[in-house]
Amino acid sequence: MNPMRVMMLSWEYPPRIVGGISPHVKELSQELQKQGVEVHVITKATHLAPDEEVEPSGVQVHRVHLDEQPNDFIHEIQLLNHATDLRVRQLLEDWRPGGQPTIFHAHDWLSLDCARELKYEYSLPMVATVHATEEGRNNGIHNDMQRYIHEQEYWLTYEAWRVIVCSDFMRDEVGRQFNCPPNKVDVIYNGVDASKFNFPFSDEERAQVRASLAKPHEKIVMYVGRFVREKGIHLLLEAASAILAHEPHAKFIIVGGGNRDKFERFVEWYGLKDKIHFTGFVSGRALHQVYRCADVAVFPSLYEPFGIVALEGMAANVPVVVSDAGGLKEVVLHDQTGTTTFVGNAGSLAWGILRVLRDHERAQRMVVNARERLVRDFDWGRIAGQTIDVYNRVWSEFLDSYWAADTLWPVNPLAAERAEMLRVQEKARVGGLAPRPRPIVEAPAKPATLDHEEATP
Repeated sequence: MNPMRVMMLSWEYPPRIVGGISPHVKELSQELQKQGVEVHVITKATHLAPDEEVEPSGVQVHRVHLDEQPNDFIHEIQLLNHATDLRVRQLLEDWRPGGQPTIFHAHDWLSLDCARELKYEYSLPMVATVHATEEGRNNGIHNDMQRYIHEQEYWLTYEAWRVIVCSDFMRDEVGRQFNCPPNKVDVIYNGVDASKFNFPFSDEERAQVRASLAKPHEKIVMYVGRFVREKGIHLLLEAASAILAHEPHAKFIIVGGGNRDKFERFVEWYGLKDKIHFTGFVSGRALHQVYRCADVAVFPSLYEPFGIVALEGMAANVPVVVSDAGGLKEVVLHDQTGTTTFVGNAGSLAWGILRVLRDHERAQRMVVNARERLVRDFDWGRIAGQTIDVYNRVWSEFLDSYWAADTLWPVNPLAAERAEMLRVQEKARVGGLAPRPRPIVEAPAKPATLDHEEATP
């Protein structure tokens, strides 16, 4: 049997980084390729990388350009789906005669339109990963844009052969919000490449990096994440004064890109400007160095499907303190691999941070436990293996279903005739997605984090 081929449909992929989807798709794709899956990533173009690229891992990346300048975010995603549809069709027509098992893997609603169109046209199966939900991010659906996204998320789970989520919390959420049957959902944790944090880091180099962040006698309390309400930065800033009352030598390092004006104004008004330092966007080795200088890493999210940043803290051998929001309580086991606090409660957060700063021995025991759990539960090799199991199940079920009777893939003798009737070769030159009226929604402000692709550490 030919090896499995997977087409990863993702609106972001390194070096273009907007949120957590980009590193997730990167790490998963590399490990899938290592385990024998032929991976093609179709994503939005960036001037920081070539349009067509074969990475050292063997992953093939196809970056597509929008046909016009988008008017707003929703329009941008629609244009991206049109461009993706065209590029995927070109690839499918090159591959179709060989009949190699091929699956579409769509990441979040942003890839729904092209994945659904291709699924029905070629009668090939589609898998979807739901990374987060609009209702969860916003604590409800409040406007037309959110209603549009929420509906797209519903159709993503409906159209997918299997739905992958990153935590038991998310399995329950897609069931509650979209009536997605539990037996259609596979829980596969996110992972972290712990080796990226194990680079040589001499005492002299560490002291130099640390000096750029805090004074020698100060204890570093570190936060990494986007500057959005759901990440709970405001709770950490609220907790800072209570922490400083007991640990006056604490220093708060806030790492992340985006608009932080309101947070900086709050810090200045609160009289804590010399105790709270905003670094701006940091990535790669520079970010890993900051982790390794921290005394505690804090993630006080109000909504969190999983929490990869907590894994990064564990990989850097830093004690972690998190809220018990969503999947975080599955990632961090309280009093075993870290400290969990009550979501939305600045007092509880201050208690958790002080507990780590005051009891170094206990904190280090949890660091050891966390490191062991990383190898056991959050290794990308294990995660890729679980994902391959999903692909194999889907392909096997597909071959036994009525879908195989209608597919354009040569798994039955009439496939070529149907392909000619549907004129798929012609559509590979012009695209298959028909223009659709754009929904009337409020034009969302462009997320500040969209500029991450332009940033440097």
